[in-house]
Amino acid sequence: MSQTVDRALSILPLLAQGPADLGQVADRLGVHKSTALRLLRTLHEHGLVYRQQDQRYRLGARLFALAQEAVENLDVREIAHPHLAALNDRTGHTVHLAVHEDGEVLYIDKVESRYPVRMYSRIGKPVAITVAAVAKLLLADLPEPERRALAAKLDYPRYTPRSTPDAAAFLQELATVREQGWATDLGGHEESINCVAAPIRGADGRVVAAMSVSAPNVVVTAEELLALLPLVRRTAEAISHDYSGTTPPKETEESPA
Repeated sequence: MSQTVDRALSILPLLAQGPADLGQVADRLGVHKSTALRLLRTLHEHGLVYRQQDQRYRLGARLFALAQEAVENLDVREIAHPHLAALNDRTGHTVHLAVHEDGEVLYIDKVESRYPVRMYSRIGKPVAITVAAVAKLLLADLPEPERRALAAKLDYPRYTPRSTPDAAAFLQELATVREQGWATDLGGHEESINCVAAPIRGADGRVVAAMSVSAPNVVVTAEELLALLPLVRRTAEAISHDYSGTTPPKETEESPA
């Protein structure tokens, strides 16, 4: 039975490359045409493959419907939360999860720090979009025309002397973030708060959310927080694999540039 299921499932990636006839399917599976036909008929009955008028087979509409339904039912917050809690437990610092919706970047989850000093941030509250590390990651993933259009219409409040001053500087920072794959906010919103962030990606490689670790400089220095970046990135990658349903590669240690 397991061999039959394996053979049937092997047909799907073949047809993802384009329509194939019975002989091609049989050759790819290394089976007789009668066996391949039985497998194709079963997949056809379930709507997973479709037989065209030219007698070639392609992926069926039911497969696309199932994939779309699965994507729509994915809850990145639910998937990410155990990882965020584990990171908080290991570091003791505040951990945030954010998404980009309707032109704003919003916190959708937060795990509080273990020390008395707390950050003023709330689930559902928009972040300071021109300085927040999570915002930089989410916006850096936008196509360049969208990034430029967004940067042109934003205001650039000077929360601190380290805040992003204008659209040109913002676009340059987004380009850097896009290339390096992580972001920081070192006193750009509040002089006493530092933050490092990493992206969470879907199966298509696009950034669907961003997570961060934040701490006041009375608890850890900016350099000490940056030393956590490899751990933050590994956590984000683990969430990405859980979210996209992919198998993670072997872990490699990374250091911030």
